[in-house]
Amino acid sequence: MSAPRFAPVTPRTVAALRAIVGAEHVVTAGEDLDRYGHDESEDLFVPAEVAVRAGTTAEVAAVLALASREHHAVTPRAAGTGLSGGAIPVFGGIVLSVERMDRVLSIDEDDLVAVVQPGVVTERLQQQVEAKGLYYPPDPASRGSCTIGGNVAENAGGPHCVKYGLTKDYVLSLEAVLADGRVLRTGGRMRKDVAGYDLTHLLVGSEGTLAVVTEATLRLIPLPRHRRLVFAPFHDLDAAARAIPALSKARVTPAALELMERSALRAALDHLGRTIPHGDAEAVVLVEVDGHDEAAVDADLVRVGEVLASVGSPDPVLADTPAKAADLWRIRRCIGEAVKKIASYVECDTAVPPSKVPDLLRGVREVAARFRIRQISYGHAGDGNLHVNVLTDDPDPVRRETRLRPAIEAIFAVATSLGGTITGEHGVGCVASRYLPMCRDANAIAAMRAVKDALDPAGILNPGKVFFDLPFDTIPRRPRARPAPGGAKSP
Repeated sequence: MSAPRFAPVTPRTVAALRAIVGAEHVVTAGEDLDRYGHDESEDLFVPAEVAVRAGTTAEVAAVLALASREHHAVTPRAAGTGLSGGAIPVFGGIVLSVERMDRVLSIDEDDLVAVVQPGVVTERLQQQVEAKGLYYPPDPASRGSCTIGGNVAENAGGPHCVKYGLTKDYVLSLEAVLADGRVLRTGGRMRKDVAGYDLTHLLVGSEGTLAVVTEATLRLIPLPRHRRLVFAPFHDLDAAARAIPALSKARVTPAALELMERSALRAALDHLGRTIPHGDAEAVVLVEVDGHDEAAVDADLVRVGEVLASVGSPDPVLADTPAKAADLWRIRRCIGEAVKKIASYVECDTAVPPSKVPDLLRGVREVAARFRIRQISYGHAGDGNLHVNVLTDDPDPVRRETRLRPAIEAIFAVATSLGGTITGEHGVGCVASRYLPMCRDANAIAAMRAVKDALDPAGILNPGKVFFDLPFDTIPRRPRARPAPGGAKSP
């Protein structure tokens, strides 16, 4: 498909945008505009022509109606913490930010529902509901900086999805604005509602290509009262990988089940300036169990210990205080930022059936050896979602792309051959769009395009994402500032 053509943003358009949201919320130049030209994926950068910080649904609708009339590309944006290039304005135009829409509108303790605006930081929502004894489980590594709007757009996951599910499992209803400025509501406050097409879950994970979410009604659950976290070192990566199907066969349902190979753990510890016992293990598995009955949680903990010992962990360690558990989670959650500090990288967000995790890890190691590349793997092994980071020190983006692309394709080929996918939780964006046909057939992609054409016939909403309409090689890059050791921000 040929690349769409959009009208350039003119002074008349800028004046109209200022009239809609106020002059102080329209950014046209300088470093403030630059920050809307990238997200946290690799070193891609495309400058927006203008950024608009909308504060209400009516403002979002007015901006989109204007863009539709004038045929301007619009890139919706929340916090810009995504890892698939979803918030990069690859065709310039207008970046439409919802960062000002950051209110938790209500928390209903009777119906177990929260109503929030898209700019609400995920961790802030979690803290507010936990203060009431409730729980919102989706917890991306960037939960301290990412927002609900971005989570909905990408169908975000996190460590606790192995037991509790993805963002889609907690979205009951959405308010959203279509490309032409029309506002619609999907779903309601009930878990059971099958009236008509399920537009709510059509929009969840649509990466801002179908509509801009302006409000979300989210399902909550009671907060588990008891949690236990086990840190299990292994001398052998294959043995660590075998722990995943072994726990399943033992009928243990962990709240979280994470795997870090040695290079990932070392990167995190170096980033934090830390040492820990077993920090030189070949691999580490984190297993968390939780529940409302302490005796049942402790019984699960005993089974976890038995399984880990049976597959070769010599010395599983219980984090016996909340502070110790939080410290281990800090190590796990900082790996993404630690990798960025080491070298330029491409992250393959692979996912396979959990029983195939050992095969995936073996396949990744074979690919790394065959192409003579460095890789760092870690992730949510309990649901088969491993982040395979391919690293290079080559500063030249063209050579880097030429060298790494065959290895990336080979890694995705391994994942898809095992019944897996090219992205488990990060989204397709522009980074993985070329690989979509590896896990979706031509008829499925045609059906996706038909939905896109029906809801956004002019193609103005987040163009260049999901479908491979823009050669990836043409997206500009610029060096990324490496974070300082011990930095807290995670992708």
